[in-house]
Amino acid sequence: MLDLKQIRQNPDQVAAALAKRGDYAQPLSELQTLDGKQRQLEGVRSQLQARSNEIGKAVGMKIRGGADPKGDEVKSLRDEGNQVKKDLAELEPKEKDLKVKIQDILLTLPNLPSDTTPDGKDEADNVEVRRWGDELIPQGNGFFAHYELGEKLGIMNFERSVKIAQSRFVTLIGAGAALERALIQFMLDRHTKSGYTEILPPILVNTASLTGSGQLPKFAEDSFKCADDDLWLTPTAEVPLTNLHRSEILNQDQLPINYCAYTPCFRREAGSYGRDTRGLIRLHQFNKVEMFKFVPPDTSFDELEALTRDAEDILQQLKLPYRVLALCTGDMGFSAAKTYDLEVWLPSANRYREISSCSNCVDFQARRADIRFKTPGQKGTQFVHTLNGSGLAVGRTMAAILENYQQLNGSVKIPDVLQPYLRREFL
Repeated sequence: MLDLKQIRQNPDQVAAALAKRGDYAQPLSELQTLDGKQRQLEGVRSQLQARSNEIGKAVGMKIRGGADPKGDEVKSLRDEGNQVKKDLAELEPKEKDLKVKIQDILLTLPNLPSDTTPDGKDEADNVEVRRWGDELIPQGNGFFAHYELGEKLGIMNFERSVKIAQSRFVTLIGAGAALERALIQFMLDRHTKSGYTEILPPILVNTASLTGSGQLPKFAEDSFKCADDDLWLTPTAEVPLTNLHRSEILNQDQLPINYCAYTPCFRREAGSYGRDTRGLIRLHQFNKVEMFKFVPPDTSFDELEALTRDAEDILQQLKLPYRVLALCTGDMGFSAAKTYDLEVWLPSANRYREISSCSNCVDFQARRADIRFKTPGQKGTQFVHTLNGSGLAVGRTMAAILENYQQLNGSVKIPDVLQPYLRREFL
């Protein structure tokens, strides 16, 4: 959530930053109008409360000075006091209603992009930062897509998944299920060795949690909601990890806090019908290992570079070719101030596809979830900065392994680093 004080003090700067992300002129203008009305009512309320206090003191002084408690002088003050109380009773709900409307608009405004985020309208304006593993890209033509390989090898089935659920689900079988499990364990092992604390959170989350992380209210249609409870299927472990410390004040010496978590993730993919209808790229249910950081503000952009390197290291250990993109302002996620996407090479498509997104959300999520920290010897508190990154999307990693490691005889070689987990060399 944006800082309302920043909007008041630098409205043109905020408007210019939001314009880089889309057309937010109308909600911002409405917000400023409502804020002006609320502050005006707040001023009137303060005056009325001050007058009410003055009248109370005046009545006490009159009576202590010998005035008749039922006399005209005291009665006049009490009548005025009663009118002030009546005016306050009428004003307070109006002010409360304005605050609710202000909060509702603030929740719809995206984070402001950082100064180092490239300007642009869409994915065509993203900037390639670096590549790794060009020499590992398989050469030649006629590569099978991962879902073709999976079905030929008998390790995944999409048709029977439709029978169980609907389209955009997969059933992994035998070595396919084992490979998925091995990838999850490998990723968690790598991250915990690097200092992340493993978390196994609930995969059902409440509305407050989704609001705190930024998924609600904007992305309600992309999420699965339980009909009879205030619970949703988590779209990413970022949601429960953000909210582990909701409404808490941390001590500075606790920071940074680094978490990693494996969860199944659930998304309707409401805006992607017709895209990636086959395979593991865009499923309603998928597994992901997530990295998450709570850090002091002065280190958050350095921490973003470290988080991105941690995601890259998974791909490097698996020897999968990839590139890193700095997302432009028009393609960046709602809560992010700066994002790097990692894209892995898929030979069947002859292109790179997203496999991880690593973002610095600065204080945006912390404001929504009220997560602060206190520095010893200093008054007051500050909001922490939060960072998140896929480390990695497991299904997409499996797709990349199947395609990049496919052999001429139709088998798939297991990456060296995974062989101890699977105790086999080929699928």
